Amino acid sequence: MGHLDGKVAVVTGAAMGMGRAVAITFAQQGAKVVAWDLGVTLDGRPMEDNPVHKVVEEIKEAGGEAIAFHGDVANMTDAENAIGTAIDTYGKLDILVCPAGFLRERMVFNMTEDEWDDVIRVHLKGHFAPTKFAAVHWRQRREYGRLIGFSSTAAHGSPGQPNYGAAKMGIVSFIRSTADALVRYNVTSNGVFPGAATRMTDNTLTAQQAIRDGKPLPSTVAGGTPGDPFNNAPIVTYLASEAGGNITGRMFGSSGWTYRLYSDESTVRHLYSPGPWDMDKLFEQMPQTLAEGMEAVKGFNAADVTAGNRGSL
Repeated sequence: MGHLDGKVAVVTGAAMGMGRAVAITFAQQGAKVVAWDLGVTLDGRPMEDNPVHKVVEEIKEAGGEAIAFHGDVANMTDAENAIGTAIDTYGKLDILVCPAGFLRERMVFNMTEDEWDDVIRVHLKGHFAPTKFAAVHWRQRREYGRLIGFSSTAAHGSPGQPNYGAAKMGIVSFIRSTADALVRYNVTSNGVFPGAATRMTDNTLTAQQAIRDGKPLPSTVAGGTPGDPFNNAPIVTYLASEAGGNITGRMFGSSGWTYRLYSDESTVRHLYSPGPWDMDKLFEQMPQTLAEGMEAVKGFNAADVTAGNRGSL
């Protein structure tokens, strides 16, 4: 008996990395899977053979059930067709997982408009588009629905990823908003900050430096290590299952063999005025109240540059 027996799932970005790991694990746990992938390289070029078909073959060879779907996760027509394919093929949709995405790393002063727009589109709209059509189905059924979004700790700040970090924080808000909107229809909405060595992280600045140092691509040696994408699949499976039905609107972390629950943002301090703020009074009170104990970001900074020191940005 699997923990997802009888369930139907759509998994975006299912050809590689964490999407592949989730699709295969779901099938092992008894779910029927629509493995969705556009089949392009990280820079958007079509691949000769969409590797999502290999994932489907692997699932079937192991005795599972899956079909492939080609499409753009941020295209509304493709999203509607993907959700419709699950419903037409298997009679319903229970679970939607959204790992699909790519990187366009640049410092904010070097980033192009296209690099910003492309990343926001595939990550943020790539959650909205399929969720919209899944939510229509779940609202009609009022029986069961599970949305699991993929954010990133880059949402908390990452200097070379202003586009990616912004999209990933947007996903956190999207997950919480969707949880509030769909709870009345027996739908849960949760997210993960995953960690793994994948084709996408092979493209990061840190990984590229390792490659220049003669080391292998991190994703090619990740199997069985803390960087294995399959490490993320169990917590996603739990959130997608019947057992996870009491959890919604929450963010979980997954890195190596450790899982975490993140707290929602909460007010740390208050500063009150009985009427409109007097500017001088605010400047007097801020250091002893809201800004108390705050220090400048540590690291290579403008003072170092002025002093003629060297560092890396």
